[in-house]
Amino acid sequence: MREGIIRTISGLLYISILVASILSSEFIFISLFYLLGLVCLIEMQKLLHLKSYALYGVQALLFYLFSYLKFNQDATILLLFITIFVNLFLVKDLLVVRKIPVFEKKKYIIIIFYLISSVIFLTLIPTIEGVFIPKLVVGIFVLIWTNDTFAYIVGKNFGRRKLFERISPNKTIEGFLGGLIFSCGISYAIASFTGFLTFPIWLGMAVILSVFGTLGDLIQSKFKRQAGVKDSGRLMPGHGGLFDRLDSIIFSSPFVYAYLYILDYVS
Repeated sequence: MREGIIRTISGLLYISILVASILSSEFIFISLFYLLGLVCLIEMQKLLHLKSYALYGVQALLFYLFSYLKFNQDATILLLFITIFVNLFLVKDLLVVRKIPVFEKKKYIIIIFYLISSVIFLTLIPTIEGVFIPKLVVGIFVLIWTNDTFAYIVGKNFGRRKLFERISPNKTIEGFLGGLIFSCGISYAIASFTGFLTFPIWLGMAVILSVFGTLGDLIQSKFKRQAGVKDSGRLMPGHGGLFDRLDSIIFSSPFVYAYLYILDYVS
């Protein structure tokens, strides 16, 4: 009971800070996610048994160039291609190899493109049309939170078939489908409430976030299993580390950005 109360208070505080920063200004939003990304970087380095101060410099430089300056669209698209390629490579490793080889090699590549640049694309999503649109990123977080919440509720009450038992024993196919269905349903409410983008576009984002968010959670679970730890950190009481809370949205953000960029380019 006490743990549940702590978990609820911690989660509400996290959501309140997140939403307040998003709605305040673009600079505060980017700055907050720079700090959140920094904490995730610290936690991931511990998972990978790596201690590199140079990576903090790389994160600061990439954030300054891409998130704050938005200095070159061609460079942004190149970074997007590399990020998606690395993320898809991790999906391949998740599905077909017993151990992700990141612990033996490629640590820097994975951290830069799986973590740092994915967080950067999360900060770029609300300005994809040239101006800062906070309700876009708030809607995306509502979708990911809806997916996570109902995947847990449906899985706990109706889950029978395991989704990926050797990596995450508690995840079920029923839970995944429950999260997907409810996030698709809430996408209609988001489209109606915000008046921004059409329902089919929000529906597409709901599917992308559910599928790639689940894959991101499984990949991070595999990292933790290989590292022999339960959580990535202890920053959030009752939730574990910050990386544990953001793994889904971090992994799926470049795919959402690519989806919105293609739609904008085509239109």
